Amino acid sequence: MSPSVLQPGVPATLQELEPSSEMFRQGASLRVTGMLQSYDLSSAIAVIQDGGASLKVDTQHLRDINFRTNSTYQFIGELLIKPDNDAILQARIGRNVDGIDLNLYQQSLLIRRQYEAQLRSRRA
Repeated sequence: MSPSVLQPGVPATLQELEPSSEMFRQGASLRVTGMLQSYDLSSAIAVIQDGGASLKVDTQHLRDINFRTNSTYQFIGELLIKPDNDAILQARIGRNVDGIDLNLYQQSLLIRRQYEAQLRSRRA
């Protein structure tokens, strides 16, 4: 995928990334946030979690990030879904967001979606 066709990462909560969700699509460009549960240096796979949900993140294309467990990170990338519905985010951007209030962040996502739905209904 060339940089000119990259889609913006749509904010999604980890709880929304289940097979029945409309966000759970092959190649979906997403922005996810969660606490680092584990990081495997040899495979460059991070596992983030939030509210009982977790997601694997492939960080092989990221540079200059020091991963620390129990720190909060935000990633933008494309969702890759394997045949067994196991998903992994192929990250192209990652950053430490320690200090973010995840509950407040999720509330802001809901408000944003309500606003966007209102805009769409006005245009229809």
